[in-house]
Amino acid sequence: MNSQDQNERRSFLKKATLGGLLTIAAPQALFASPAPEPTAERAGKITLSNNDVILFQGDSITDAGRKRDVAEANNNSALGTGYAFLAASALLTKYADKNLKIYNRGISGNKVYQLAERWDKDCLELKPTVLSILIGVNDYWHKHNGKYEGTVKVYSDDLKKLLDRTLQQFPDLKLILAEPFAVKGVKAVDETWYPEFNDYRTAAQDIAKQYKASWIPYQKVFDNAEKTAPGVYWTKDGVHPSVAGAQLMANAWLDTIK
Repeated sequence: MNSQDQNERRSFLKKATLGGLLTIAAPQALFASPAPEPTAERAGKITLSNNDVILFQGDSITDAGRKRDVAEANNNSALGTGYAFLAASALLTKYADKNLKIYNRGISGNKVYQLAERWDKDCLELKPTVLSILIGVNDYWHKHNGKYEGTVKVYSDDLKKLLDRTLQQFPDLKLILAEPFAVKGVKAVDETWYPEFNDYRTAAQDIAKQYKASWIPYQKVFDNAEKTAPGVYWTKDGVHPSVAGAQLMANAWLDTIK
C-alpha cells in the first residue's frame, strides 16, 4: 500500500471507531444500538414517491467527469456524462410530476472506505430516500496493481458497515446496489484479474441479498452486450464504459424502477 492510501486507510479506521461520535451525537442516530432489520419492501423493484431524493454514489464510473463544485440537484454538469446522467434524464422526464431531486456524488478512484470518509457530507446530509451504490472495482484493481492491501473481506465488511450506518439514520431508505464489473480482454482487464475479481462481484451480490436491495447485474449486462459488439465497443479500458456502455448501464439501472 502506498503511503497516501495507508494514511487514508488509517484515518478511516480511526473514524470508524472514534470519529463516528460526530454523527451519533444526533439523537436519531444512536449507533450503539443494532442496525434495523432490512424491510421486505427493499427487495425487488422500487416505486418512486413524490419528492424522492435520489443519490448516485460510487467511483469514476459514476463520477463520469461531473463538476464537483456544483452541488445543486438535477444539474447537467453536476450529474456528469455517464449512466447517472442518462438515468436521471429519463427519470426527470418520465416523472416530471414527482418533484424528484437527483444528485451524483461519485468520485474517481474511490474504494469503499473512501466513501465512508466522506459519507456525512456526500450522503447523510443530502437525506436520500433512494440510494444507488456502485463500488468495488477499485477495491480489487488497486490491490491488483499493488497500490492497496485490501481484501474481499475488507471490501465486504466496509460496505456492510457503511450500509448499517446509513440505514440506522434512514431505515426506510430504498436501496440499489450495482455489481462491480469488468470486461475481460480489453486493455486493463486481463486473465490475471481472475478468479479473484469474481469474489468481489459475489460479495456485492451477497450483500444486496442480505440488505434486500434492488440488484443490478452489470456483469451480465456487459456479457450479453458482447454478443452484438466486441467488448471494446462498450468500454475502452475494460472498466469505464463508452457512450454506448453508459447507456447500457442507465437502461439496467432504470429497470430497477417499477
